[in-house]
Parts: sequence; C-alpha cells; structure tokens
Amino acid sequence: MSSKLSDQALKGFANASSYDTYRPSYPPEAVDALLARLQVKGVEDARIVDLGAGTGKFSQLLAAQEEKYDIVAVEPHEEMRKEMEAKNLSGVRVVKGDAYDIPVESQSADAVVAAQKEDNAPKFWEPRTKWEATLKDIMWSYDDRQPRFRHEAWRKVFEKQLSSTPFTIQAADPLFSLPIGEDSIDFTHWLSPETIWERFRSLSQIAVLEHEELLGVKDRALAAMGASDVERSGKGELPLHGRVVYAWTSSVPGAPIKEGG
Repeated sequence: MSSKLSDQALKGFANASSYDTYRPSYPPEAVDALLARLQVKGVEDARIVDLGAGTGKFSQLLAAQEEKYDIVAVEPHEEMRKEMEAKNLSGVRVVKGDAYDIPVESQSADAVVAAQKEDNAPKFWEPRTKWEATLKDIMWSYDDRQPRFRHEAWRKVFEKQLSSTPFTIQAADPLFSLPIGEDSIDFTHWLSPETIWERFRSLSQIAVLEHEELLGVKDRALAAMGASDVERSGKGELPLHGRVVYAWTSSVPGAPIKEGG
C-alpha cells in the first residue's frame, strides 16, 4: 500500500527552514520518560525509527543521547528531508518513506516513534490565557480536513486490531499490546510576540494562507498578544504554555508485519 502527500502538506511544509527555526522542541524530561517506557533508555546502539521525522526535531534529541542510537529518520516531504540532511546528525540515516512504506527490515527496530507538535494539541487542552485561546480559535477555524492529534484518529490504529468481544481477540491477530500507556508533561516557554507569531505561522494550515487573509490573521494574533492584561516579562516576552502528551505500547511477540499494516 502506498500513500501520497496532500497538496496541503506539500505547500504547508514547503518552507522547511522556517518550520525548523520556529517550531518547538521537546522537554528533556518528556524525552527521557518516553525512552524509558520504550525500554531503550540505557541501551547502547538501539535502533530507533523516527517516523514522519520532519526536519529532525526529535531525531536531533535522539542523536544527542549518550546511548549513541542507530536512528532511521523516515520523512516523505523532500524539503523537510533536505533540511534534516543539512544538519548531518550523528548516527542518523535520513530516508524517504511514510507509515505505509517504512524502508527498514521487518522486526529490525528496537523502537518506533512518531513525534508531532503544537498544532496537534489534544482536544481537551484548555488555553491558560485569553490570547492563547484566541490563537487556538484561529487555528481550529481553519479546518483543512487533515487528520491531527486532536482528532484522536491515531487511536484507531490500536483499537481496530481487536474484534468486538474478548473471545475473538486471537482471531483478530493483534500487532500491539493493549491498553496503551499514556502520560503528559506541561511546559512554559517565554517568547516575544513576533517569535510566537512566526511559530504560529509555521503551522501548515496557516502557512498556506496568502495576502490579505494572512495579514488579517497576523493582525488578530498580535492584537490578542498586545492586550493590556497580558502577562509579560521584563524583556516583553509572553508565557506560552504547552503540554507534551506521550503514549507507548509494545509489539505482540511473533506478530508478523502485514502488508498495509
């Protein structure tokens, strides 16, 4: 089974350099917790597949670990791959592929990760401030019909592997153990309004906007951040609040990787 990147993704992520500059990274404590749950923390030379690696935000964190992981960064978008390749990350092999076509040998990886960022915030996420609520409203108003973390379609990968009753689990031939584990870590970044805008603009559904529509969104975002009741630091920076949600499971021993699975 093969897939093709949507026009929205091709255009929305075309400016890979801006994406890499302004998109957030991940808190070290979240990275450590996930690697521990995946049972690769402290395992030297473990092979990790970073699926949908983008410009290498998460691969870069993996490459910095003392375990010297063997990392395969799989990314379908050409410009994103070029941006990641330019980093020349130690222990990272950048390859073209996607979830339907992962160019590694079956059962050759110790862990597979898929990391996404703020535009995929969970649907239950409640903004901490009025200006963050405005940015969320703008972001969610542009429904490009692309599956995002907040839609929770990713859970179906695990839920659909089982039949409707416990008596038919064996016939369902599951690939992953259930229930999946899940946890989260909150964080706060202090950033200037312009930096927050550039980060916001790097979101694919905002990046595709042009001319008056883009300017209108920018004016609305900056106006919200410029309100008199907004908390600011001495440098004029605003507290941007976020949450990293991470989930994990394990493969069922001996389960074959099927075509299209």
